[in-house]
Amino acid sequence: MNIIAMIPARFEASRFPGKLMKDLAGKSVILRTYEATKHSNLFDEVYVVTDSAIIYNEITSNGGKAIKSKKEHESGSDRIAEAVENLEVDIVVNVQGDEPFTQTEPLKNLLDVFKKTSKKHIDIASLKIKMNDLDEINNPNNVKVVCDEEDFAMYFSRSPIPFAREISKAVYYKHIGIYAFRKEALLKFTKLPINQLEAAEKLENLRFLANGMTVKMVETNKIAIGIDTPEDLEKANKIFKSN
Repeated sequence: MNIIAMIPARFEASRFPGKLMKDLAGKSVILRTYEATKHSNLFDEVYVVTDSAIIYNEITSNGGKAIKSKKEHESGSDRIAEAVENLEVDIVVNVQGDEPFTQTEPLKNLLDVFKKTSKKHIDIASLKIKMNDLDEINNPNNVKVVCDEEDFAMYFSRSPIPFAREISKAVYYKHIGIYAFRKEALLKFTKLPINQLEAAEKLENLRFLANGMTVKMVETNKIAIGIDTPEDLEKANKIFKSN
């Protein structure tokens, strides 16, 4: 089974412009993410896929591999689909460029679902982590997910889901934006139109669900800090300095 990691990376970001090139303990956020993914030793190859000459040069000048996008894309998954269309690959893992705390164990658990013959009906796999802090739960930058009894995603939202009449009985999961696709599922996704739910929430994963694609969620307990705001970057720098 040929498995590669693709890290889609845009320089512009509406909530935190230029965040991937911000300093994180002496290196850029995107380089930290690339190195963490590479050091997992789970992939036959790791690439950053970008529309930015700045990010492309950042990766290649530090010995990494990068691919320059040929056209504009609405989502990271669209971007990596263009890059892998003519590659011989079975599983493509989309690692978000603003996830510098990517770790080996959750990635391995994510890939394991494709290696079990009983799980061939899985199109996509992704990660979730339990949340207990109310501020984190109510933060729209934290995407929440609810699943069925077999841990297949039922819905993703920026709103707290489920709504809890009795808060003590609710369990909340944050979606960690790392996806593992079968190549054919990824290419299918890019041919589907953006639907009303995706447009409203600005979440590409709702396009999967609206078109009957199965998304297997794998629970992890590892720290997941995405760099969405300057405050997130400050928090991440403190974690790096304390380790």
